[in-house]
Amino acid sequence: MTGIDCLLYLHQELDRYTEDQIHHISQPGVWSLGQMYDHILLVAHEYMDEVELCASLSTDTTDGKTPFGEELFRQNAFPPIKIKLPDEMNAPPDNTDSRDRLRQRLLELIERMEDGSKRLGHINPQRKTRHGGFGWLNAKEWYQLIEMHTRHHFRQKKELEHVLLS
Repeated sequence: MTGIDCLLYLHQELDRYTEDQIHHISQPGVWSLGQMYDHILLVAHEYMDEVELCASLSTDTTDGKTPFGEELFRQNAFPPIKIKLPDEMNAPPDNTDSRDRLRQRLLELIERMEDGSKRLGHINPQRKTRHGGFGWLNAKEWYQLIEMHTRHHFRQKKELEHVLLS
């Protein structure tokens, strides 16, 4: 499954929920489906910004990934655990977008990724930017990280759906 496939799946899944279900927060500290979607969209755009930054660089680096980053990419997946960010990076995502606005945002991101994917093969793999936890990543790795991150949230999606349906 590609990153675009993951986003198309999420786009299709929006039809399953009412507006109230999208915004429902079951308990303090637990996101709504809308917040999960917002988070996925924001992070994917951040990663696409890094793809574009890698493309704009004029110097190479031989710096590599952290051991955690190496393992993450070897597995092509985030570990099956809940990841808690530091408080300063953990502001709750937006919970105000309607289902239609989330659909529109997903389609805009898919279009950006389709455009970006056409350039990936032309970006020098030694042009890298640093991820705080994973180390130095090139454009293809940042792009791949979108799929890995989005897929990581599928388990959260199932948990949120279970609460909505019980």
